[in-house]
Amino acid sequence: MKKRIPQSDLIEIIERFPQGASIEEIMLAFTPKSRRTVQRWVAELVEKGLIEAVGSARSTRYRLIPKSDTSHPQQVSILLSEQATEIQEFVTKPIALRHPVTYNREWLEGYLPNVTQYLPDKVRKNLRKLGQVEKGQYPAGTFAKQIFTRLLIDLSWNSSRLEGNTYSLLDTEQLIQYGNVPEGKDLRETQMILNHKAAIEFLINSASEIGINRYTVLNLHTLLSDNLMPDVTSSGRLRLYPVGISHSTYIPIAIPQVIQECFDLILEKAHLIQDPFEQAFFLMVHISYLQAFEDVNKRTSRLAANIPFIRNNLCPLSFIDVPENLYINGLLGIYELNRIELMRDVFIWAYERSCVRYTATRDSLQHPDPFRLRYREQIILTIREIVELCLNRQNALEIVNQHLVNILPQDRSRFVQIIEKELATLHEGNIARYQIRPSQYEKWKKNLQA
Repeated sequence: MKKRIPQSDLIEIIERFPQGASIEEIMLAFTPKSRRTVQRWVAELVEKGLIEAVGSARSTRYRLIPKSDTSHPQQVSILLSEQATEIQEFVTKPIALRHPVTYNREWLEGYLPNVTQYLPDKVRKNLRKLGQVEKGQYPAGTFAKQIFTRLLIDLSWNSSRLEGNTYSLLDTEQLIQYGNVPEGKDLRETQMILNHKAAIEFLINSASEIGINRYTVLNLHTLLSDNLMPDVTSSGRLRLYPVGISHSTYIPIAIPQVIQECFDLILEKAHLIQDPFEQAFFLMVHISYLQAFEDVNKRTSRLAANIPFIRNNLCPLSFIDVPENLYINGLLGIYELNRIELMRDVFIWAYERSCVRYTATRDSLQHPDPFRLRYREQIILTIREIVELCLNRQNALEIVNQHLVNILPQDRSRFVQIIEKELATLHEGNIARYQIRPSQYEKWKKNLQA
């Protein structure tokens, strides 16, 4: 039985270190507890927002978060560069003092993949050092699957929060994990959270199939805009009508043919970019700038930015604590000035913060079995097919043998053992792992007892 986290004791210990306590310093108070146990306790406090992790890898230290930071993410301050400050000063002027501008196609056309750099070499090297959490070759999406639940909640909440959604982190967790809808919430806000959940699941579960292409981005938009568009046919469809941008002098393109051409050019150029960080930032900038869809453009750009991270097993970007005003002002700088420095500062800060959070989260988890990870899809398909066909364990052998053609010869014996064990331990509390509906499980169970 897992020992209950000594929350008050941990907080009291960490409070003694204003600059942050290392795992080793925290462990001294819990001897002879194992390092992994203390790491798990600390990670739980990070997830609850009671402490924060500063630094990375072995230099990570943990410190208390002021109460204002946990309840008001917009209070977090980001150190801005001189160029970013210039943009901030411009876009916060009264709108009457800013001249109307239209879409600048030349800005997109002038971007040369692997020549133009929105993110300098030094920045990209540092981000890779922080975000490269897996050593060796693993299937696409491996790291995202390790932190699946935490990422699902964080990214759904933070991306929705940047749209003005009033759900709290706890509300979001209750909705995603248990389907509980808090009283008094607007249905659109609930739908927005659930749409994020579906879109993130799509990216992670289809990690080996997604890419910088029309299929992925259009379907991302479809999932994010489900049941939120006045015209249901506009989900996953490029814009046919003019749109305006509130609180901005920017006027997006109104000609459908030009929108189509620019959208395809964005995907073409992004696909050619070799560095995943440059690729992610380019997508976030230009999908928002084009306003290719009637609505839900910013949400689509934020999740599209995660495609390179998920495919390359890099730490994902969940926009933790990103101040809404800085994010919006960064967009205005792109819309009205075609300048990326403010959004770049926000992007870099947000990615560094995500890396610290998810490294701590992963370190607190049991390391996954490489075998089960390698054959995850085959295990799921095999179990699901046996249940759907209502086969008993003896008759299931034929189905298992059919799936063995996709398993390396030296791995087949263990694969069969895993299938047998999974069938023997299948119950109503774990059938979602295999995408099995309760009615299917009950029918299969009754057939076994017959």
